[in-house]
Amino acid sequence: MSLKNVRLEVMQFLEKDVDALIEKYLIPIETIWQPTDFLPNSEGPTFFEEVKEIRELAKELPYDLWVVLVGDMITEEALPTYESWLMDVEGVGQVERNGWSKWVRHWTAEENRHGDVLNKYLYLSGRVNMKEIEKTTQYLISDGFDIGTDRDPYKNFVYTSFQELATYISHNRVAKFARERGNKQLGKMCRIISGDEMRHHNAYSEFVERIFKVDPSQMMMAFHYMMKQKITMPAHFLRESGGQVSSAFEEFSNTAQRIGVYTSMDYIEILEKLLKRWEIDKITGLTDEAEKARDYLIKLPSRMMRVAERMKIPENSFEFKWVEPAKI
Repeated sequence: MSLKNVRLEVMQFLEKDVDALIEKYLIPIETIWQPTDFLPNSEGPTFFEEVKEIRELAKELPYDLWVVLVGDMITEEALPTYESWLMDVEGVGQVERNGWSKWVRHWTAEENRHGDVLNKYLYLSGRVNMKEIEKTTQYLISDGFDIGTDRDPYKNFVYTSFQELATYISHNRVAKFARERGNKQLGKMCRIISGDEMRHHNAYSEFVERIFKVDPSQMMMAFHYMMKQKITMPAHFLRESGGQVSSAFEEFSNTAQRIGVYTSMDYIEILEKLLKRWEIDKITGLTDEAEKARDYLIKLPSRMMRVAERMKIPENSFEFKWVEPAKI
């Protein structure tokens, strides 16, 4: 049987539990938070006063933090790309709907709120150039992305397990910075977004755990493949208006690293957490090839640590079109 057919068989075998996983990890629409819970009520009598407060508090946040907020928001707003990608994964029934496509739709619906609330907050803040942000978002969606997973569910679930934990870290750190500078509203907003990301990370990590139990060697090979080629961030093709795919993502990453929102050390720690969570060192019944893959994965964090220690981050902030220097 081909690898593709085996994966499809495993996905069909696990599908029976998807409804229970949705109930475990996702929150019903009627009870989950919505963006309006954190934003001024446009129908209320104090709307303009609340907007004025947002704009006053926004003045206390530094330029680099705004860059990170914008990059995080644009990444969240590119959700149509991510949903269409996952809907094409082997075993996900996009046309003839099945449990996996139900998961993707419900997960997307939860994620959609993140970009929505951050977009509205940035618009009200008066600190950013919304038209430039909107152009970047449209570029990111129209350019598409390639995270190196093909249509392989194993690789995709490794990717989402990693990426959801990375977004948890980023949003949680922004929340901390905002609170330290007296912006409790933004802090609470980003903290609750990070909570969603952690739930989603736990869900995708459980998907991988379940696959390890029924197809350990190929799951190990998929994990090895994804880590060897490195996890590509979803906004890797980020660009500003007026040009081709540029260094915008690199500069955004430099900014996040410079202020400690998301660093190369975080990348390594995420890998270590996945190795521990999936108990990679204890998995049995592996082929010789999968044993070599496991050995590579176990040694990888220390190798990456040596590289990270030599990295130099530019000290000066890159001037993005998103956040105008005149408004710093």
